[in-house]
Amino acid sequence: MSCSTAYDRKVGFEKAGGVDETVGQTRHKAQKMPIRSGIAPIWAGSAISTVGTRTLGVAYPLLALVQTSSPAAAGWAGFALTLPILLFYVPGGFLVDRISPRRVILCVEAGRLLSVASVLVAMMFGGPSLTHLLLAAAVEGSLWVLYTLAESALLPAMVQPARMHNALAKSEAASHFASLAGRPLGGYLFGVGRFVPFVVNSVLFAVSYALFFGWGRDTGRGPNRPSRLRDLAEGFRELTKLPFLGGSIVVTTFTNLMVNTLIMIYVAGSGDMSSLKVGIVLAAGGVGGVLGSALSVVLPPLRGVLRLHLWIWAFALVLAAFGTYVSLPSYFFALALVATGIGGALSNVAIRSVEVHKVDPATLARVVGVSRLSSYGAFCFAAPLGGFMVAWGDVQGGSAVLCLLMLTAAALSGWPPIGARLTPLLPPDLPRPELPRLPKLLGAHRPSRDLVPSPGVER
Repeated sequence: MSCSTAYDRKVGFEKAGGVDETVGQTRHKAQKMPIRSGIAPIWAGSAISTVGTRTLGVAYPLLALVQTSSPAAAGWAGFALTLPILLFYVPGGFLVDRISPRRVILCVEAGRLLSVASVLVAMMFGGPSLTHLLLAAAVEGSLWVLYTLAESALLPAMVQPARMHNALAKSEAASHFASLAGRPLGGYLFGVGRFVPFVVNSVLFAVSYALFFGWGRDTGRGPNRPSRLRDLAEGFRELTKLPFLGGSIVVTTFTNLMVNTLIMIYVAGSGDMSSLKVGIVLAAGGVGGVLGSALSVVLPPLRGVLRLHLWIWAFALVLAAFGTYVSLPSYFFALALVATGIGGALSNVAIRSVEVHKVDPATLARVVGVSRLSSYGAFCFAAPLGGFMVAWGDVQGGSAVLCLLMLTAAALSGWPPIGARLTPLLPPDLPRPELPRLPKLLGAHRPSRDLVPSPGVER
């Protein structure tokens, strides 16, 4: 998902051939953060913000539908939520790289609170208008992009290199838990009352703001340099320097396109199924993500994780295609989504680990922005592609085509000329992760070990 210079991220961010001053200053700021602050607020804030985003992702289209009685308006509301993914990840990364991530998060959560509150106020007077609703949805999508970038830049400043893998696995798990709960919660709350999801999200964003406001100090950034237009492209240039991260973008973009097209094929063929059944099947991916995150807590990242990622997807699409031939599509589609959730979580943790260990912290948000732009951009093409495939070959034919494409890609990854570029191995010089022992998994967790030690603080 991202790329970098040849940083050897021992404690102190020592660079081959010398010490990078910007990196040293970043770590020096991180050292000043009090140990008592912990990283629990990051996980809690991330989970709360993700729940808010997922519930609003359901609530805004539903409110547009109720207010206008137009399915097209609901579609436009969904589009307004997702459009910022294509527009703001790269410039957002540039912004986050120049400002304290904590400060960005505080501004973002305050902005999201105000946006949701404006919709609530408008509802008291018979609104909001469609224009107001679309604007609020676009603001939510844009601020969510900034939040994810700021969170990615914040975590490396807080966690020791040996503990980073464990912290990233827990962060991934929190995200999947929140995503799993958020969408059904949004539909349920809207059913209780159209204003309820917006009231709940006002509280969620206020709590998230309070968590980060009371947590630590600003991590800071290196000395500001004059802004240059070419700095926007720094993330793309960084991605050319680490083969693993360059390959990960290709692999995750392709597999995201495959699985989301599969979802659209399933939804298009679910006309005779209950909405509850469809919802349970689609939630299976979140369950797989939680399971994969749990495995990441106790397993070190595999050097061939990208090739494993491709073969897990190939196995999943075989399951889905088989299910259509034995007339049990829902069961096999659910198993397929569980498998892709597990594989996605394992590879996400490995990719994020390379990002934080190998990318210059001064450009990390831009690198993450380019990575997310590519992988999430695949979502935009999945819907029309899935619709076209169902119209062309129905659910069975569309699933079979996806299966063949995925098997071909996985097989090609074993051919050295292609595999070396498509699925390069994990860098061998990553810090060895500290894997928790069983008592820690059962709850004996010491937060202070996750943190970069502050000067003069005894352990």
